[in-house]
Amino acid sequence: MDARDREALERLENEAPLTREVIRRKRREIARRRRRRLFGCFFLLILSLVFLTFVLFIGYTLVNWTLGLYHEYQSARSGYELRQEARRGKIDPRFDGYTNVLVLGLDDGADARTPGEKHADTIFLLSTENETGKVRIVTIPRDTWVSYPEGGAGRLGNLYASGEAPAMVRAVSQLLGVSIHQYITLDMKAMVDLIDALGGIDVYVESDMNYDDPAGGTSIHLKKGYQHLTGVQAEEYIRYVSPELGEAGRIQRQQKFAKALYEELLQVDTIPRLPAIAEIFKKEVDTSAEIFDSAHLANVVRSLSSEQPTSLMLPGNVGSGGEWLPNEGEIEEKMGELFSPASRSEAESTEE
Repeated sequence: MDARDREALERLENEAPLTREVIRRKRREIARRRRRRLFGCFFLLILSLVFLTFVLFIGYTLVNWTLGLYHEYQSARSGYELRQEARRGKIDPRFDGYTNVLVLGLDDGADARTPGEKHADTIFLLSTENETGKVRIVTIPRDTWVSYPEGGAGRLGNLYASGEAPAMVRAVSQLLGVSIHQYITLDMKAMVDLIDALGGIDVYVESDMNYDDPAGGTSIHLKKGYQHLTGVQAEEYIRYVSPELGEAGRIQRQQKFAKALYEELLQVDTIPRLPAIAEIFKKEVDTSAEIFDSAHLANVVRSLSSEQPTSLMLPGNVGSGGEWLPNEGEIEEKMGELFSPASRSEAESTEE
């Protein structure tokens, strides 16, 4: 019996004489109130325990869910890093200030010598300096003679048939002494669709281009002068090999075309066409980029410089068999000019 109950009984006993029945009734009423208070305390205790159990359960569930997400992320990230290393090899930290992308334009696989096999018909390294957004384009002839990653040697464009893009990445990286972060491959259909999605492209055609190959299904007819090329005409322009300049002339046109395409992509009227361009990339373009690369690549695209890209053809000369023989000393010199020595020395000092 608590203090309030005792006070209530004392008041009853000190009041006018009461019958025993009244006193018993009062005592029962006081006992009921005491039981109600005890029940209320007990109910509050049970409710508190239930609430605490619920909070602990939710907390435990959230912790487990968060840990599960973290482990899934770590597993996905680990798998991504393994895939990227298998595709491109290890990245030299000296090139952390750049985003280097190998772009491969594939033929239609209709070569009579190797029917059904696709080869890299257009090969160039697209490099962006992350801090300034400046772009560099290194064009590599498809007939460049290189050492193959798995052994042997041959023309670079033919390597795609056996090792696809990852083998091309390793061969080009070794050839230039430059780390390659990503690759993009597209066939001629994807290129045609991309140019048409942009609404065409303006290019100066240096001379009349006329070539017919009924067996290969090729027919090229372009007039000299400024032209607004459709996707099909753009394909003809970059594939044409003139009798006078041969492969070297084709490489020069590819460089000029790449600059014109870059300039077109930076135009304001390209913005409404971006969904169509994105759909082409999604369906028709193969790339090593994954979701983990999206934020970085978005920043690279946002910071692209409006300056014309710096372009370079791989130094070398034509061999007796028509292959392109790289000049290793000149390549090293040109790569040193394109990729800032200051950035390299900073990366090296950080690494040490």
